[in-house]
Amino acid sequence: MSNNAESEQWVLICTVVNFGVGSKVMTILREQGVSGGTIFLGKGTVKNHLLEILDLNDIRKEIVLNVTVPSLANRALEALNKQLAFDKPHHGIAFTIPVKSQVGVHPVAPDQPKERRGVMKPMYNAIFVVVDKGKAEEVIEAAKPAGARGATVINARGSGIHETKKLFAMPIEPEKEIVMILAQIELTDAIVSRIREQLQIEEPGKGIMFILNVERTYGLYR
Repeated sequence: MSNNAESEQWVLICTVVNFGVGSKVMTILREQGVSGGTIFLGKGTVKNHLLEILDLNDIRKEIVLNVTVPSLANRALEALNKQLAFDKPHHGIAFTIPVKSQVGVHPVAPDQPKERRGVMKPMYNAIFVVVDKGKAEEVIEAAKPAGARGATVINARGSGIHETKKLFAMPIEPEKEIVMILAQIELTDAIVSRIREQLQIEEPGKGIMFILNVERTYGLYR
């Protein structure tokens, strides 16, 4: 653990925007003092009958992850919301998740104010479900009746010791899909239960699921 991580709070900024906007997110964050970051490619799901008819209901997304201190994160989220208009539907979402510790992130400049150490009462949870490629749609369909309004799907690759198969004596690591669902606190248990039952997540090799508290949010509509 880095020394500064022991004396400073940290948060993860997660920003989900349409394809091609990720670089602009990184620029805005750098202007606010948030350095570094990683951009993932994914796809979003939306409920729109016309888009479903046109087969355009799957939209390419970019997910931007940055770790910083709360004082910078709050200012950065305000800047993102202002410049990218997250208050308008389908312009993107941004939220923060508490981070216990970090290694490798540069410390905040001395003249930056530190955020209070009080604990914010979360209103949302981030539900992450990791399943084999092609199963993401099943996760989303299971979550919808319990109140989930949408999800972001991220492509990934598994490396579990029990999941590697061989083709022509060559080890093949199966492709994975990560489904991220932002859910209100009061809906989380029902959504998790539905996914657990429908996908049989607790059985070996069926996938994993975990839930994280979400602090500040922009672009979410009840």
